[in-house]
Amino acid sequence: MNDCWVKNAIKEIDADFQRSADTHLIRLNIADFPGISLYLKDESTHPTGSLKHRLARSLFLYGLCNGWIKENTPIIESSSGSTAISEAYFARLLGLPFIAVMPACTAPRKIQQIEFYGGRCHFVENSSQIYAASEQLAKELNGHYMDQFTYAERATDWRGNNNIADSIYRQMTLEPHPVPRYLVMSAGTGGTSATLGRYIRYQGHQTELVVVDPENSVFYDCFHQSNRDLVAQCSSRIEGIGRPRVEPSFIPSVIDRMVQVPDAASVATVHWLETMLGRKVGGSTGTNVWGALQLAEEMRERGETGSIVTLICDSGERYQHTYFNPHWVAENLGDLSPFREKLLGLR
Repeated sequence: MNDCWVKNAIKEIDADFQRSADTHLIRLNIADFPGISLYLKDESTHPTGSLKHRLARSLFLYGLCNGWIKENTPIIESSSGSTAISEAYFARLLGLPFIAVMPACTAPRKIQQIEFYGGRCHFVENSSQIYAASEQLAKELNGHYMDQFTYAERATDWRGNNNIADSIYRQMTLEPHPVPRYLVMSAGTGGTSATLGRYIRYQGHQTELVVVDPENSVFYDCFHQSNRDLVAQCSSRIEGIGRPRVEPSFIPSVIDRMVQVPDAASVATVHWLETMLGRKVGGSTGTNVWGALQLAEEMRERGETGSIVTLICDSGERYQHTYFNPHWVAENLGDLSPFREKLLGLR
């Protein structure tokens, strides 16, 4: 291994981190939930525009320190978009070739951003094909398959600083309820929920981790059935979360509760959030916030006060042709009005 190149690569990644400020914590004021504060950790402000920037940084450092990534090593990843965008960014930073293996239906805006950072896209017909195709490409090119779905939960240091859980709790210290009653997170790889759940236990916080899951995902059933062999026939319509198989990085034992969210509710929440924030957010954020609002209702019914924290995972600009396209919504999700009316009724 070229120790000098690896040391310089790690230094480059650390320097990039020093240039990036922490992401913002936004408080939503909803009068219908007195004494209950809802916060959104805005991961869309990362240089590559999503929560996956953290994961990509961790995966590169993990691969470098394990001796898997060397000078000129081609990097291959299975991704529906956001992870690939962030990994393409870091690959360009280190001067490495990058190939993203993804379903052909991936949002065009994500493909454009991968290519903007110098990456190349390799398309497959079905999301279930991404794993084998990635392994084959890595073998043919003598490259490194990042495999976010296996290594996401182990590449992040859940005990130390600089992880998302530590950041949330530091930013909450001056709030009326500094220790959240709930942290709400959706699962794609399962890496972020694993980090949050482990950190909560390690620090001894009285916070429950609630993972929300979209339609056509096996995570919810895995959690309740303790069956890791489940397979779904369809892919999630909420890009970046939900999986047709139980990924190795999904750790049910660190989760306190799981909630299923209808896709129509996720997208209706995305539209409602645009009126609350003055900008667009992605579909997984809608899933997160719908789940958080249901928990706020439960707290109100029990007469509880406290705080709930969830995430803005990425910007909605990447989904103009889907979640913000009325024709796509009508064809793929149908009528959003039952969910939209409930949200518009909130004050």
